[in-house]
Amino acid sequence: MPDPRVHDPAEREALMERVRRLLREQDAVLVAHYYTDDDLQLIAEETGGCVADSLEMARFGARHAATTLVVAGVRFMGETAKILNPEKRVLMPELGAECSLDLGCPAEEFVPFCDAHPDRTVVVYANTSAAVKARADWVVTSSIAVDVVRHLHQRGEKILWAPDRHLGRYVQDQTGADMLLWQGACVVHEAFQADLLRQVMAAHPEAAVLVHPESPEDVIALADVVGSTTQLIDAARRLSNDTFIVATDRGIFYKMKQAAPHKTFIEAPTGGAGATCVSCAHCPWMAMNGLRNLAAVLETGTNEITIDEDIRRRALRATQRMIDFRAGI
Repeated sequence: MPDPRVHDPAEREALMERVRRLLREQDAVLVAHYYTDDDLQLIAEETGGCVADSLEMARFGARHAATTLVVAGVRFMGETAKILNPEKRVLMPELGAECSLDLGCPAEEFVPFCDAHPDRTVVVYANTSAAVKARADWVVTSSIAVDVVRHLHQRGEKILWAPDRHLGRYVQDQTGADMLLWQGACVVHEAFQADLLRQVMAAHPEAAVLVHPESPEDVIALADVVGSTTQLIDAARRLSNDTFIVATDRGIFYKMKQAAPHKTFIEAPTGGAGATCVSCAHCPWMAMNGLRNLAAVLETGTNEITIDEDIRRRALRATQRMIDFRAGI
C-alpha cells in the first residue's frame, strides 16, 4: 500500500485547507482515533472534532449537531457511529480499513457459537461488526470492560466474551468472572514480545511501562500501567517518570506528546534484529486513513456506511447499554 502520509509541505497545507473548507460546507465533523495519522488528529482538533478512543468517538458523534460524521479509523468505528446515529450520514476515508479482531469474528461463526451456550451473557468488544453486536447482550471498550464484567459477575452471570482473547484473559484475571473466550487477537498488540521488552526495560531502568490489555499476558505482567488508550495517555501525563516504554499502536504518541511534551516515549519492540514484523506497532488498516482520501470522501460523498435496519436496531441495544453504563459510573 502506498504511504498515505503527505510529505510535501505545500501539498499538506493545501489539503488541510481543503478539508477545513469541505467540513464547513458539508456540515460535517471529523472524529479521529488516537491511532490515525498525526495530521488527521491535528485537523480534527482544529475544526472542533474529536480525537479519542472508540468509546468517546461513539459518544461524541451522538452528541454533536453535525449532519455528517466523518470517521477516521477502522470500519467498526464507522458502523458504531451509524448504529447510534441512523439519521446522520456517516463517511469514512477508506471503507477497506478493517480490523483483525473484527475479521477474526465473523457473524456466521459467532452466532452459532453463542447459540450453543445459551446460559451465558454475551459481551463483545467494540472491535466487532454490527452483525456481531446485534447478537450481543453488551458491547464494551477496553476502558470499561473490567467494570462491566465485574458488574455482571457480581450479579452471578457467566460470560461469553469475544473476540480478543488477551483482553478477555486480562478481564477474567481482574474480575474472577466465569468467562468463555473467543480466540481472536489484534495484529498490533499480539506482536509485542516480553523477552525483547525486558531488554528495553534494562536499557531504560527509569522508564515506566505502559501496556494496552490487548497485549499478550507475559507483556501485561511487565507493565506499570495497563489500560485503554485514554488511560495510557492519562498515565503519561500523571506519572512522575520522564521516560515511558509504550506497548500500543505508535499513533498514540501524538496525544501523549501533547499531554506530556517534555517526556520521552519509546515504542515497545515487536520483533528481533532484522525481523520483518506483522505490525511494527502500527495498524496497517489505520494507516489507510490520510489527508488525500479524507478530502476525496468529503468532495464525493462516497464511502458511506450503511447498515441493515434490523441489525442496526439489535446492535443499538447492546451498544446503548455501554453508553448508559459509562454515564452511570
